[in-house]
Amino acid sequence: MSEEKLNEIRSVIDKYISPSLKADGGDISILDFKDNILKVRLVGACSCCPHAKETLKYAVENTIHNMVDANIKVVTEDEF
Repeated sequence: MSEEKLNEIRSVIDKYISPSLKADGGDISILDFKDNILKVRLVGACSCCPHAKETLKYAVENTIHNMVDANIKVVTEDEF
């Protein structure tokens, strides 16, 4: 089940999230997915952006909630 959900998350990130982040000079990497906690790292320009937390909450987490599962929590590597 977890692997299936992770594949769904990857697909959503690749199709809907990464293109926007790449347009701004950044991207996102999945580090881990366990117990409905998705651990990610923002890279490139996104890693040092002052709006990174908002990006995670409103762009990444909301998209994952709407397209995969509303129970998934998205955290960065320093929050885990």
